[in-house]
Amino acid sequence: MADTNRQTDPTPPGRDEPRFLPPDGPDGAGGPACADSRAQPSSPAVENLVLLQFKGRRKSYYHNRRGVPLNTGDHCLVEADRGRDLGRVTYIGPGRPEWWAVAERQGVLQLADEEDLDRQRINRAEEAGFWDVCAERIRRRGLDMNLVTVERQHDGRKITFYFTAEGRVDFRDLVRDLAAVFRARIELRQIGVRDETRLQGGLAMCGREYCCAGFLQEFVPVTLKMAKTQQLPLNPAKLSGPCGRLRCCLAFEDDHYREARRRLPRVGATVVTPDGPSVVRQTDLLRETVTVDGHEPGRPVQWPVDRLSWDDAPADGQQCLPADHGRGENGGGGCGHGGCPGCGGGAA
Repeated sequence: MADTNRQTDPTPPGRDEPRFLPPDGPDGAGGPACADSRAQPSSPAVENLVLLQFKGRRKSYYHNRRGVPLNTGDHCLVEADRGRDLGRVTYIGPGRPEWWAVAERQGVLQLADEEDLDRQRINRAEEAGFWDVCAERIRRRGLDMNLVTVERQHDGRKITFYFTAEGRVDFRDLVRDLAAVFRARIELRQIGVRDETRLQGGLAMCGREYCCAGFLQEFVPVTLKMAKTQQLPLNPAKLSGPCGRLRCCLAFEDDHYREARRRLPRVGATVVTPDGPSVVRQTDLLRETVTVDGHEPGRPVQWPVDRLSWDDAPADGQQCLPADHGRGENGGGGCGHGGCPGCGGGAA
């Protein structure tokens, strides 16, 4: 999440805390296995990391150190903040090293039964009332914040309110108000506009579910240079997603477009076609075709790139793409084009 502020009230008395199993590791991280646990590996098993999805497409990683038999789509109980939570399994596998950094600290407890699923449905139904109460207290105290959604932990011990705001908000009095009403631990979490869109979900302009809500595990940097490399019109209405930021999908094929652009001559360069030398006027990265001047004025001709030959150096007055600088084919600096004024030569 973009920015997290927390303040909670004490855990309600009269409830025993669940016993969590400490993670084991080859370096001795964590204590010995609990008596009621199954045999545990000395290091994370090949398929021992589990990715769970919760309300609002919130996701987190867990270590299945107890060896609970799971399949994708199952619901299971996991360790949560001073209690238990319930989520749906979306991935089981080796994961990534950075995922394990989170999974080692929290584990899978057991498969969910019908009683657990009924409890989840009750929680989801009651969250609408929680939202109304919180929104009314925000208006009463005149706080400049926009409440996005509410999530109740499965065991009812904790309620999280997600909100957006232009700056930091002092909500300490609001936390005390909500704790007195709900008699549970209260967390107010400030999120950014991209996280807000992911939590709310929806359909993108392509007709599919938002990438951030569907399959992206984390946000990646997206720049306007990616749109330029892909020869897209620099229209903010078409490049921006529902969050108002550049669409995440611009980064998916950026490497492919960069490589395709390196295989094609630059606009303004002189190429040798089957009809003789000509000047490049346009390139098509997807079809890998080049449009050049024809013999008759105003009659351009399109050629496949494999029918052309050209000097790697750009034409007079032309410069290499900024994306090519520092990516010389021989491993050195520059783009590898000896005559490029944009990077000072750089060919080995």
